[in-house]
Amino acid sequence: MKKFLVALPLVALVAACGGNGSSKNNSGSQLKVVGSSTVYPFTTVVAEDFQRANPGSSVIVESTGTGAGIKLFCGGVGDQFPDMVNASRPMKASEYAACAKAGAKNVIEVPVGIDGLTLIQAKGQPALNLTVADIYKALAANPFGKPQTATTWKDVNPALPAIKIRVLGPPPTSGTRDSLAELILEKGCDSDPAMKALKDKDKDAHKATCTKIREDGAFVEAGENDNLLVQKVAADPGTLGVLGYSFLEENADKVAAVSIGGTAPTEASISDLSYPGSRKLFVYVKGEHMSAKPAIKQFIEAYGKVMGKGGSLAKRGLVPLGDSDAAAAAAQTVALKPLDPASLK
Repeated sequence: MKKFLVALPLVALVAACGGNGSSKNNSGSQLKVVGSSTVYPFTTVVAEDFQRANPGSSVIVESTGTGAGIKLFCGGVGDQFPDMVNASRPMKASEYAACAKAGAKNVIEVPVGIDGLTLIQAKGQPALNLTVADIYKALAANPFGKPQTATTWKDVNPALPAIKIRVLGPPPTSGTRDSLAELILEKGCDSDPAMKALKDKDKDAHKATCTKIREDGAFVEAGENDNLLVQKVAADPGTLGVLGYSFLEENADKVAAVSIGGTAPTEASISDLSYPGSRKLFVYVKGEHMSAKPAIKQFIEAYGKVMGKGGSLAKRGLVPLGDSDAAAAAAQTVALKPLDPASLK
């Protein structure tokens, strides 16, 4: 509960400032951030520090999931729409198109760090080492285009234990779900040469075969509350969970990492991208709101001061960007240059 309770004062403060129809008078000092549950705790830390340094300002941070957050962010321009969105994956070209259609054409992308998409199990269980192919074969609705018949990990790989496959993971609106598909499932699927050939022949069929997750109870959508997911995994030996690295690090007394391809998620393996689940994290800013809310620029500059090596966010589990990426990201927190939509996929 710690991560989610920490935001309650922010919610209360915004509600207090907005009471009795006074929100319009204070809108310039009120910032709203939605999006990724993975980035949420880091943005919350920045928000708390920002409010202490800027009396009279208020920041509300909501954990909605990346996809749902971007949908809210791209809903339009104006005080009723979010100023920023946390994202555990890059914005998609289709999402930017929705933003632009609604009048939000100046979208600013700010990389804030690196995270490791992490599989966890209850503390004290035998160490588990899975390959991306193992995970794909266990979770895919139709692995390699065939019916899903695996009920235990041993069915997937004879070298694995005969433990029932049960994985708690993010819903489709989550950026972590997208990262699971891109970083793990697709790579596991493409371990079959026929699937790699299918990608060139029929991308839609390839995506369906490689990323559609089974719906027979072996994979359970556990919502956006990663702290609750940790509690459920810790209380149920044999069950695995999928979430961001910072939640593993903070709950090391309750859960342990599952290695992927022989590599465990650590700050070093995530930073050098040797861990298969490594991914960049972002905050997107709505440029159209910046003239009405100068505090947005100040907030992002404050983010830039604490997201690097030795900063307060690193102490909370955010893995800093590599040197060249870090320098570019730090410069972007000041320049706030709108992204080029042509760069999006």
